[in-house]
Amino acid sequence: MTAPKKLFIKTYGCQMNVYDSERMAEALGGKGYVETKSADDADMILLNTCHIREKAAEKVYSELGRYKGLKAEKPDLKIGVAGCVAQAEGEEIMRRQPMVDLVVGPQSYHRLPEMEEKTREGEKALDTDFPEEDKFETLKGRSKGKRGPTAFLTVQEGCDKFCAFCVVPYTRGAEVSRPADRILSEARELVDRGVREITLLGQNVNAYHGGMTLAGLIWELDRIDGLERIRFTTSHPNDMQDDLIEAHGTCAKLMPYLHLPVQAGSDRILKRMNRSHTAESYLRLIERIRAARPDILISGDFIVGFPEETEADFQDTLALIEEVKYGTAYSFKYSTRPGTPAAERPQVDPAEADDRLQRLQALLSRQQREVQDSMVGREVGVLFEKTGRFPGQMVGKSDYLHAVHVADCPKQAGDLARVRIVSSGANSLAGELIT
Repeated sequence: MTAPKKLFIKTYGCQMNVYDSERMAEALGGKGYVETKSADDADMILLNTCHIREKAAEKVYSELGRYKGLKAEKPDLKIGVAGCVAQAEGEEIMRRQPMVDLVVGPQSYHRLPEMEEKTREGEKALDTDFPEEDKFETLKGRSKGKRGPTAFLTVQEGCDKFCAFCVVPYTRGAEVSRPADRILSEARELVDRGVREITLLGQNVNAYHGGMTLAGLIWELDRIDGLERIRFTTSHPNDMQDDLIEAHGTCAKLMPYLHLPVQAGSDRILKRMNRSHTAESYLRLIERIRAARPDILISGDFIVGFPEETEADFQDTLALIEEVKYGTAYSFKYSTRPGTPAAERPQVDPAEADDRLQRLQALLSRQQREVQDSMVGREVGVLFEKTGRFPGQMVGKSDYLHAVHVADCPKQAGDLARVRIVSSGANSLAGELIT
């Protein structure tokens, strides 16, 4: 028998890239590839890239440079670049790094088997199209192996919002929603393979319109026996519709956690960002969501040092954070993305942007710790995912997405149990089993 070929995938960026990497591995599984955790063992190396942060392309070229020696030792080794940097850079990647054999955009990875075959014939393979065929349906014949208790499931891709700082509309394209029946079919298959929690993914997931709203899709998923938890990310405030807010209060399987980025608290900066909402409208939206589900944990995204941001604008952001009280948040210093409107505007002094980021992160860290500490003494559901660092310890995620570890725990990965939180650490909670 022919030994299987080994595939090493390095994934950068968001959860959608994690999902895409799984699908790339499945696509190449039909060509005899199995995944390996070491690039040194690989017959093919794929970098699944992200283009959100500054100098993303340069970091990819730097990573590729590390594989030059490996390629020299193993001339048959194939190296590919996938994802959003591949979409943005295209054949420029091959020009700058001739050792790269294939470049594939995020909408074309279902064509990887044909591209791989082309490279085995000594040709270069490039595909950064936005093809008409459904890449998800094309890969239906994938591996049916056992899965862990949690899984991502892409339901929507692309974005039509055109925020002034963002490259997603250019690298992922316009908003496209997958048909609900296909999503539900994939969800049932995941549950059959051991999944108990599904996180619905989209660049703008609450704009889902695949024959129903996102709330409608959640209620359909709610009917699947064996699926115990539903989450979704990432959302835009302008698409947080009434039925989705109501679902947070009425659907038991929809977890009390919502990632709802606001980016800034200054109306002037929000307008310059082309966010199409105000600080006040966002705050009133949070009020409505908490009225529906009072215990919900709110997560957010923030950009500091956006072009033309003043200290007064920044203080407005801090004021909004103080009012919302985030359970967790992601914060970044503005990164210039070539081709976006914001890249052409007067930039904030980097030292000032650094100072603002430190102050903002200090506030967010304090809030995160306060929310986490408030969990002590409460009972929560925990879905166990893996063994811990110590004998007999199990680790999982709470309803609120906090990491929870339980000592002397007889549960296994995939078990869902009630846990009483007994202490709060730096980035996790300790609990004891109730049931």
